[in-house]
Amino acid sequence: MQEAQTYWFDVGPVTAIPLRGARTVKTPRREIAVFRTATNDVFALENKCPHKGGPLSEGIVHGHKVACPLHNWIIDLESGGATGADQGCARKFPVKIERGRIYLDMGMAAQA
Repeated sequence: MQEAQTYWFDVGPVTAIPLRGARTVKTPRREIAVFRTATNDVFALENKCPHKGGPLSEGIVHGHKVACPLHNWIIDLESGGATGADQGCARKFPVKIERGRIYLDMGMAAQA
């Protein structure tokens, strides 16, 4: 079994994403939404709702959750899981902040 490799890609400054907003990063395999909460926490999920594939980056961020713009499914930014009675999970990706810049683990993004 091959060991997972880590490759941190500089997505840009934290301030490039508005509070309670998102930006997208396109990879060869998928589009990833990078979210910034009102408390300055940063999360990354595949930009696809587990319900009908809606663009999560266009949803409303509240707390550590985002509401899908298509059918209002609430997705937890920490786990990627749908909340309430809804079921499904958006793939999450590791992020880190260093010196005010966001880094996304592209090793994980490339493997999935």
